[in-house]
Order: sequence, then C-alpha cells, then structure tokens
Amino acid sequence: MADPRGFLKAGRQLPTRRPVDVRIQDWQEVYEPFAESKLRTQAARCMDCGIPFCHNGCPLGNLIPEWNDLTRRGDWQGAIERLHATNNFPEFTGRLCPAPCETACVLGINQDPVTIKQVEVSIIDRAWESGWVQPQPPERLSGKTVAVVGSGPAGLAAAQQLARAGHTVAVYERADRIGGLLRYGIPEFKMEKHHLDRRLAQMEAEGVKFRTGIEVGRDISADDLRRRYDAVLVAVGSTIGRELPAEGRELQGIHQAMEYLPLANRVQEGDLEDSPIHARGKHVVVIGGGDTGADCLGTAIRQGAASITQLEIMPTPPQARPAEQPWPTYPMVFRISSAHEEGGERVYAASTKRFIGEGGVLTGLEIVDVEWVDGRPVEVPGSQRVLPADLVTLAMGFTGPEADSFVSQLGLSRDPRGNLERDDDYASDVPGVFVAGDAGRGQSLIVWAIAEGRAAAASVDEFLMGSTNLPKPLAASVRQLTV
Repeated sequence: MADPRGFLKAGRQLPTRRPVDVRIQDWQEVYEPFAESKLRTQAARCMDCGIPFCHNGCPLGNLIPEWNDLTRRGDWQGAIERLHATNNFPEFTGRLCPAPCETACVLGINQDPVTIKQVEVSIIDRAWESGWVQPQPPERLSGKTVAVVGSGPAGLAAAQQLARAGHTVAVYERADRIGGLLRYGIPEFKMEKHHLDRRLAQMEAEGVKFRTGIEVGRDISADDLRRRYDAVLVAVGSTIGRELPAEGRELQGIHQAMEYLPLANRVQEGDLEDSPIHARGKHVVVIGGGDTGADCLGTAIRQGAASITQLEIMPTPPQARPAEQPWPTYPMVFRISSAHEEGGERVYAASTKRFIGEGGVLTGLEIVDVEWVDGRPVEVPGSQRVLPADLVTLAMGFTGPEADSFVSQLGLSRDPRGNLERDDDYASDVPGVFVAGDAGRGQSLIVWAIAEGRAAAASVDEFLMGSTNLPKPLAASVRQLTV
C-alpha cells in the first residue's frame, strides 16, 4: 500500500447510472463507464488491513486487498490473476452480488466502505476487452467422467473446476440454453447475456460439454446417468416459488416471478416478438420486496405498465445499520436499486388478504397494514383497502428444489427445510452423488453458489482421485456455521 492515507483523501464514488428517462427505453445495463483514474483512486482507499474482514465477508474468500492494490498501481493483469484465483466468474458477481464484502470492510466501521464490487467488475471487464481471459484446458485427462445437473452459477463453477482438473465433464440443463437463473431469471438491464455467453465459450474450449433440453429423470434416467459417469453433482437450484394461498389465487393475471421474468428475457434473446405475460398499460402489483421483486419492477417499467406497486410485509428498514446487526455482519437497511429509481411505489408493512376479480380475471387485491408484535404480523384495524391490479407477480422467495422424478430416482433425502441432504463434503448419502448450491443450501446469493460449486468440485475430485489440488473456499467449508 503506497498511500496509507488514501482513504482519508477520497470519499466513496460509484459510476453514474444512465438517466432514467433514457434507460427505461431499452434493456441495456444501467451504469455509465467509470474512468480509470477514478477507479484507481477508489482502489487506493483500501487500507490493506492487518485483518481484512472483507475476506470473511466474501464466501469465496476473495483476495480483495491484493487486487485493490494491483488496480491502484495499474497492474491489471496482476489484478485479474489474483481475482481469478478465487472466483471463476467475477463478471457475474461484480454485477449481481449484494457485496457482503463491503459491509464487512474495516473502513465501513465509521466511513463509507471501499467500492470493492466496482473494482472487481472493472478488473474482469478490462481483462475480457484486453484478451487476457483465455481457455485453460488441462494438460492431461484423468479418464474420469462427471455429470453436473443444473447450469446455474454453482453448476458452472463446479464444471469449470473439474474440467481444469482433467475430468471429462458434461453439464445437463433442461432449458434450451445454459445459464439457469443467470440466463432466464436475471433481467438484461442487470446483466447483459453476452457476459454469460463468452464465459460459456471459454468453458467449451476447456472441454466442458453442454447438454441442453435434457431433463434428467425424464429424458435420461438417474440410473443411466450414474452408469455413464463416475460421479454426479446435483446443482439444480432452489426453484419452487413461495406461494400466497389467499382467496382468489386462481384468478387469471397472477403469476410467479419466474413465470414472468423468463418470458421477458426470451424476448431479448429473440425467441419471442412479445411476452405472453406483459405489463403494457396494466396496473401491476409486485408482492415481495427483495431483489426478485425489484427485477419484476424494472421489467414492468420497461414494458410500459400504467402503475406499479411493490408490497413488502416487513416494516420499512432503517436508513443506517441497526444496533442488533453490528459490523461486520450484513445489515438489513433501506436500499434503493436502479429499478426503484425508475418508478413505482414501495409499500411496507402490508399484507395481502385476498385477490379480487370479475369473470375469472384479476381486477385488484385487498391489502391491510400490519404491525409486528413479538415477531408476528398483526393487522391494523380499519386499514383495509383495495389496489387496482391487472397483473400480480409473486416474488416472495424460493422454498427449495423441485420434487421431480430425478431426485426420487436417485433416492436423495431432504432436510427439514426441504433442501437436499449432504454432508460437509457436499456428498449425499448416495455414493458418488454430490449436492451443491441452492439445492442443498436453500435460496442464497450468487457468491455462495460459486463458492459451493468450487468447494464441491474439490470434494468430487478427491472422491475420484483420492486427493485433490483444487481449492476449497474456507467460508463454504464452514457453511453450517453461517446463516
């Protein structure tokens, strides 16, 4: 660290978002370019702490102070080498991760933390533009074969690690394209899909085989899969959307978020001219105040909704870190995403009582204000009201992997939360079958998915070869101690 006073000389700065009236007319990413001089100044705010808590805040254990200093000095090739040492896909996390590393930043105790996420995405974007991201095929093959079921971030991270270790890897995906939620769940304005496509091209050049349009358990049995491959890694994600069993749920116009968002993405892929579930001219209500709800909000805005209301049953979060969530934990505070800047109304501490319709078609929903007493929502008398609604999206999170024939054919068991059982080495109780990502962990962050994919790959490699040189992220190895 050449300038120990860097954090005293400069404040936190982020790229400017494109003007709202401009960006809602397209589906491109919302941020404008960030000048290199500004980025290097931001990297110089890193204090190179004696105990860098950002390492612990990041499930991948990213070497953040190292690549911050390399960025400050303009050593971009050195920076991407250190970044790739722990993270297979920094172009994904740099756009989609909520950055728990930043809330764990030591500078964040009493100042604005370092812009770790922006430095990360700038390093990898420059590396791609400069041609430094090249395929890394193995020097020799092991003769072992691995099937990865699911092509989200956990499955892709595991597949890349195992292919580089010399194993022959095939990734099975039931959809028509690889990527899982990265492909069809994340709107284009949050991550343009060319970032995903060029990483998949690299993986194919490294020997990974992609098998799309194949649902394991239906198109190929679990027994056939186990006979063909020496090991199977299940990374199917947590895809069952949380339901809202309110009166009128059967009305036409109510959809799970993951029914609504993929269709909008397919329009951007060129598969559809227009989405069959469209917000144009409609009164839209998004139930759920998290990231998926914000994705529905931004999508509805771009589709030309007449109005949008986002409901959250929890009370409005505080502006500052609450005392019961001290540094370096990730605090639940009021955050404004790019979609929230673009329009819509956010309503907190509100619960849906029933859906209203005419002729089987949704026309509105009745909501009521709630107060939280002893951890439970209590209705506020006289606060019932009706919101007009032609389209409702349910974005209340996910409850676990689907109970499909593949899981039952393999004989995998579930934990009390409905996730697939595995031990600390990601091994299920079926020999040679491993589980990684949201399928075993439950709904979580993209950075946790990649960390678990890398850790599970090390366990699979050790199972196949008796030992492994693949790294296992420390945070993923002690996942049972974390929330």
